[in-house]
Amino acid sequence: MPAKKRKLYLGPQIRRLRRERGLTQAQMAGELGVSPSYVNLVERNQRPVSADLLVRIAGAYDLDLSAFSAERTDDLFESLTAAFADPIFQNAGATREDAHELAAGNPVLGEAVAALYRAYRTAQAELTDARAAGRTGEADPVEEARAFIQASRNYFPALDEAGEEAARALDHPHTALFESLTRRFRQAHNLRVRVLPREVMGDAFRRLNRHSGEVLISESLDGASRRFQLALQLVLIEQTGALDRLVNDAKFESDAGRRLARAALANYAAAAIMLPYTAFRSAAEELRYDVEALGRRFGASFEQIAHRLTTLQKPGAEGVPFFFLRVDAAGNVSKRYSGEVFPFARYGGSCPLWNVHDVFRAPRRILTQVVALPDGGKFFSIARAVHGGAAYFGAPEAERAVALGCRLEDAGKLVYAAGLDLADAEPTPIGVTCRLCERVDCAARAHPPLRRRLVIDEYRRLAAPFSFAFD
Repeated sequence: MPAKKRKLYLGPQIRRLRRERGLTQAQMAGELGVSPSYVNLVERNQRPVSADLLVRIAGAYDLDLSAFSAERTDDLFESLTAAFADPIFQNAGATREDAHELAAGNPVLGEAVAALYRAYRTAQAELTDARAAGRTGEADPVEEARAFIQASRNYFPALDEAGEEAARALDHPHTALFESLTRRFRQAHNLRVRVLPREVMGDAFRRLNRHSGEVLISESLDGASRRFQLALQLVLIEQTGALDRLVNDAKFESDAGRRLARAALANYAAAAIMLPYTAFRSAAEELRYDVEALGRRFGASFEQIAHRLTTLQKPGAEGVPFFFLRVDAAGNVSKRYSGEVFPFARYGGSCPLWNVHDVFRAPRRILTQVVALPDGGKFFSIARAVHGGAAYFGAPEAERAVALGCRLEDAGKLVYAAGLDLADAEPTPIGVTCRLCERVDCAARAHPPLRRRLVIDEYRRLAAPFSFAFD
């Protein structure tokens, strides 16, 4: 059975052609040898365009018939479908059917929408690049929050004192914190704590339902995360005034930066309840900063312990000054704290020669390394992979690497340096990030340094991918 011929409705194209030539419908009808009413019906897509009329149009206006091909409509449909898949259109309810109707029924408007979307994507890409390079002049909320934490050396005594007071009131073995917090919510706030399946909680790990008088925790969380989320909810109820005072006393250019900083402080306060300062610092020294042993003693995760170790800055009762980094397999830095020890770059990833990137090939192993920066500073670091998500089969999994480091002269206090001759250790030469590193012989370099002039020599190929001058 022969395929049914597809009718062509090209009203918007015919109307645009007529207007571009400054013709009335009657004038176009006269040039094509048809009635004005027929031209009117064609332009309103109430009549298909016949092959004979297409030939007449091509001859009268010196056009290529491909300008009216179905392929162009199909291409426009694909462009509109891709655009309508973007969240800015999805929120408006635009669908593939809408894209098809627009491409076939009003391709002129469809082309305009597609062109506008392409311009939007280009502008978004340029804005993203400018933000990454710090060229927009706008406040970066994430960097604002990080700068706020750094300015206080990641130490907030009021929150630590509140955490110790809460821990004393709870009077619990560390691994029984969840049960103690549950009693605190019931007795002090008339709130019941419930652990619910993920089918009920959806994507939420924690939810406060004032109407039903419940704090809801997802069973998809492991024990350490359940304890942390419950402690965090208690902080958000009992310490809201302290959180507000800390952020209100600081200067933020953006509201988003202030909110992110407040959220970071709430997390700090929750950790201060789980890992109260005095007991935690004492255990850290006793166990020689063994992160996994501390995790077992306090019922906390590797990342929770590593992050808390960076906060031991109480005058007269300091711990080892640590720096902290969390990075994914693609090199994206999602959390960092320099502790006035390590000069992290504000933008960009970390050095590929740092073994924090090797832990993805060695799951659950702790890797150690002595590293040296171009300025001669030497450091000792440990790194291990940590996992998030994947609480059930088929769930998306987030794998990241956590690095914890200190100055080389402090490394002897760590169990991880036992048996190592730190004085004669040969450090791995690393940089802060490629664009700020001026090592000339690095084969792992991804970018030339910003402050140096590139030297292009077509007759010589070195191991390093870029050559640059120091003048």
